[in-house]
Amino acid sequence: MNTTVVLLPGLNRDRDMIAALKTITGKMPATVWQTETALPKSDLIVIPGGFSFGDYLRAGAIGARSPVMRAVADAAAKGVPVLGVCNGFQILCEAGLLPGALMRNTTLRFVCREVRLEVTNAATRFTGGYTQGQIIRCPVAHHDGNYFADDATLKTLQDGDQIVFRYAEGTNPNGALRDIAGIVNGAGNVLGMMPHPENLIEPEHGGTDGRAIFEGALGMTMRQAA
Repeated sequence: MNTTVVLLPGLNRDRDMIAALKTITGKMPATVWQTETALPKSDLIVIPGGFSFGDYLRAGAIGARSPVMRAVADAAAKGVPVLGVCNGFQILCEAGLLPGALMRNTTLRFVCREVRLEVTNAATRFTGGYTQGQIIRCPVAHHDGNYFADDATLKTLQDGDQIVFRYAEGTNPNGALRDIAGIVNGAGNVLGMMPHPENLIEPEHGGTDGRAIFEGALGMTMRQAA
């Protein structure tokens, strides 16, 4: 399995993501700096979390306009799975690969804690290792995770089963509309999510709830029990 991690100045979860992908695939992922205009052949492209370009202007706004993102968009258009986590989700929205925007948390504070997620669509390539309605654990760490979209976009997401994760059991940490924690594009091959599944893939992490997202994207998934 060939995976690629996109690197931008200000990201701080790249090492976590690289370690997670190496653990899951047994192979070190390729890394591509933000000035590159081409990507290696990949079975999964990941944009990790952090604060690309210091989150100046808006979270992810400058990162979305980096040269490498044109190559990411081209790969996504060809059906390559793309995962954006936290700042990566913000970048995907700013780049137009996913709809909506991530705004400042309603508390106006950075939040770092574990939340619970409901799998609201277990039929995507990223979520096939879960069961519909399954509740999983996942940590968050962000200041701008408040998902917003207009009513028409929210209806499109709902009707198209593009909302794949919601904050469950009152754990919404940021005020996101309809408790949205993760969405896919219409083709189902681009997933953006605020929580960090890479930090819950081994028993040593305290659980493996996040592992199936990566295994599903790579076609490695075995369906889990609820």
